[in-house]
Amino acid sequence: MSAEWGKISSKEILAAVKGRLVSGDPHARFSGFNSDSRSTVRGELFWALKGDRFDGHDFVSRTVLRGASGVVVQEGFQVSLENPSPTVIIAVNDTLRALGDLAAWWRRQHATKVVALTGSSGKTTTKEMTAAILQMGGETLKNPGNHNNLIGLPVTLLKLEKTHQRAVLEMGMNHKGEIARLTEIANPDVAAILNVGTAHLEGLGNIDGVAEAKTEMMEKLSPEAKIVLNGDDKVLMKHAARFNRDVITFGLAEGNNIRGTHIKNRGSDGMGFDLTFDGNTWPVNLGVSGTHNVKNALAAAAIGLCLNEPPEQIVKGLGVFQGIKGRFQSIPLEKNILLIDDTYNANPSALKAALDSAVPLVHKEGRFIVGLGDMLELGEAAVSAHREAGGRVAASGASWFFAMGSHANDMKKGAIAEGMPSNRIIIAETHDDLTTRMIQEIEPRDTIFLKGSRMMQFEKISEGLQRHFGFQ
Repeated sequence: MSAEWGKISSKEILAAVKGRLVSGDPHARFSGFNSDSRSTVRGELFWALKGDRFDGHDFVSRTVLRGASGVVVQEGFQVSLENPSPTVIIAVNDTLRALGDLAAWWRRQHATKVVALTGSSGKTTTKEMTAAILQMGGETLKNPGNHNNLIGLPVTLLKLEKTHQRAVLEMGMNHKGEIARLTEIANPDVAAILNVGTAHLEGLGNIDGVAEAKTEMMEKLSPEAKIVLNGDDKVLMKHAARFNRDVITFGLAEGNNIRGTHIKNRGSDGMGFDLTFDGNTWPVNLGVSGTHNVKNALAAAAIGLCLNEPPEQIVKGLGVFQGIKGRFQSIPLEKNILLIDDTYNANPSALKAALDSAVPLVHKEGRFIVGLGDMLELGEAAVSAHREAGGRVAASGASWFFAMGSHANDMKKGAIAEGMPSNRIIIAETHDDLTTRMIQEIEPRDTIFLKGSRMMQFEKISEGLQRHFGFQ
């Protein structure tokens, strides 16, 4: 069968989540699903989720007044309705766990081929590249934005309809066990691990802890699932080997099943490379810059090949992908200034990859200017990681380094240790201060690179530079 909102009954939902019907009609049907009380509309099923900073149970009565046909609450919560109501009330032991159970059941009701991918960096870009490829062969569902956690992924799956031929799901995590649970829910036909890097060390300790958490995916996959791995990532391959599964590898090195060769950097126009598979080669033109994006494209191509997409269609799909705001986005400004906006998020591994990709884009007659914000969730490694980040900036040949955040001084120390003059390093307290001081130093033909963790909101600096200089 194919589950469909408007046709699924309370009874079926109760069975899927092992819930208890507190009140209402077991045969009642719902027009849709919602976990946001602000947008719940008449006829929907409202799911009361509880987080660190919110509790959906506080808004149950509001959703009923707005016409919700049913609510799912945690056992022990007393739903107080002023007037007799036909509202269905379902109680479960844990609303978050039950949400995953419902999404897993919903996924099983559809014949859709599901792709799941994870990694320390490149997840969203690879997801979008993969979706661009698969969309050419049929309707494809994907996580909006980075809705890749234990709420976002199930909510995405609950949007599956019978018209969807494929679904591409990004999986994120910040603690052990999360990828395992997400894999149980999604039950992917193709699973990809892009890389293992120094992200989320606060909850996982070290890079081996990250690798163990990422490879949980392999432990939970069905025997029939195809597995795509970054063959260039030695830490990943070491940890993946313990599962003794057949894998398909991608990368730049010889020995990978899917390779990228003859890479050409075309500056702000993107990248060119040859896609090599099974003895054949296809030229690819990417509209985004950076060697790291070539690797993302190879992962997307590998996923497409696992789903029997024609290579020509894979090449076409990669060609139409034009990048994502805040993810190594090349923005030409007036006076031949190039702004590289990589402000969406940051971790040490992603920073290294981005800097390595940014340096070749610097105009031969211009300078390289770097602005960095704090990288979060690094635990005890925070100080050393930020000093290393400063060292990388110095090693990149940057003429100016602007830092902001609680670890700005650590970044400065790291840059000085690698030989960068202290008078070329500026620590700013606010976004406006950093933007103003950066504008004072920028000259024609300069390349500006911006990166920081999401909470640092470095997009404000990018927007300020764009307003000041205008677009080329």
